[in-house]
Amino acid sequence: MGEGALSDFERFAQLSDEDQLVLLRAIGDAGLTRLATRWEHRARPAQLPPPGDWTVWLVMAGRGFGKTRLGAEWVRGIAEADATARIALIGASLHDARAVMVEGESGLLAIAPPWARPLWQPSRRQLLWPHGAMATIYGAAEADGLRGPQHSHVWGDEIAKWSRGQEAWDNAMMGLRLGDDPRAIATTTPRPVPLVRRLVAQAGVAVTRGRTVDNRGALPPAFLEAMARDYGQTRLGRQELEGELILDHDGALWSRDLLERCRVARLDWAGDDAEPLLKRVVVGVDPPAGSKGDACGIVVVGLGPDGRAYVIDDASVEHATPEQWARSVARAYHRWGADRVIAEANQGGEMVASVLRAAEAGLPVRLVHATRGKVARAEPVATLYESGRASHRGLFPRLEDEMCGMLAGGDYVGPGRSPDRADALVWAMSDLMLGRSGEPGFRML
Repeated sequence: MGEGALSDFERFAQLSDEDQLVLLRAIGDAGLTRLATRWEHRARPAQLPPPGDWTVWLVMAGRGFGKTRLGAEWVRGIAEADATARIALIGASLHDARAVMVEGESGLLAIAPPWARPLWQPSRRQLLWPHGAMATIYGAAEADGLRGPQHSHVWGDEIAKWSRGQEAWDNAMMGLRLGDDPRAIATTTPRPVPLVRRLVAQAGVAVTRGRTVDNRGALPPAFLEAMARDYGQTRLGRQELEGELILDHDGALWSRDLLERCRVARLDWAGDDAEPLLKRVVVGVDPPAGSKGDACGIVVVGLGPDGRAYVIDDASVEHATPEQWARSVARAYHRWGADRVIAEANQGGEMVASVLRAAEAGLPVRLVHATRGKVARAEPVATLYESGRASHRGLFPRLEDEMCGMLAGGDYVGPGRSPDRADALVWAMSDLMLGRSGEPGFRML
């Protein structure tokens, strides 16, 4: 047991009544008690400590993933195994540490078995286990309270909420010097605050990521449906439900906040039954340099009757042959009733047009030749977003990650070697909104 996305206990619950009975007879009462009470059997694999010689375990996951239970069970396991353990429990405030980490539904008191239940002494802010282990609660807002105390283990909860995060964490780490193998765990919903960014990049930190839906067996279906409906197409959903750490880079042409302000769930001028035809639709294409190498950026942009440009599809493909990506372009063209395809011709020249027309006879292709770098070409398009003339209908995570990785001055720090999707967006936006004179970074062929 212990492999796969489900816990041993969840897999047991999925067995038929007959198979459950067979297993229960085989493991006996002692085995049943172990299955029901030992965390290694109730936990999903992602909720168990990772292998390796780590000092800090950072758990960044969506709401409802089971982060608090994970942290509490980690502390419980240490306290029950080591009578000399001295553990720091650090919340954003003393109230949070007490209400969530100690007294909460998944806190240390709730998960403790009757035979190893710690004594909670609120006035002393301490938990005492029957055989000697001790935990003390702290509030990160009072970071100086961690200056001096020594511990063998530290659990910091929701560290992205800590108002004095780096100071509190540094003080806790300087006191992490008891025992033979001092370790710390930090559980949090990811936010790009300095402390979280620092830990992600720090040596000796093991990182576990997870989504809200990973814990579907313990969450009401109605809750999951509501979260997907209300937040599934938002940056907040990526952060709070998918557990993604979404970073902004200094000097980026696009920020996450800017894209969020430019996002619409539907077109405001659409009818109830169907959206009216866009005035024009263009498919922008950034072909891969090799025959089967980088991604082929394929982004569809439409011009609305309100004069704004709307990104309506990212149909990009990766590791595709010329025939495969050309077919993907043709499919996007027909799906959205596009007027033309705008394709960069720096790599391949007329061969690009030939490949596209071989996939779809009569495909209206206009080739453009880049005279400036990708980031320089993107700057006028970024201005369209800042002035409220461009929007995204829905969420395009991979495209937006590339856009937010393009820095003024020419550097690219986003995913992959090249912003292929973002470049395809630039070609389409430039054709719709800027025209020949509006974008000095390309010329028509």
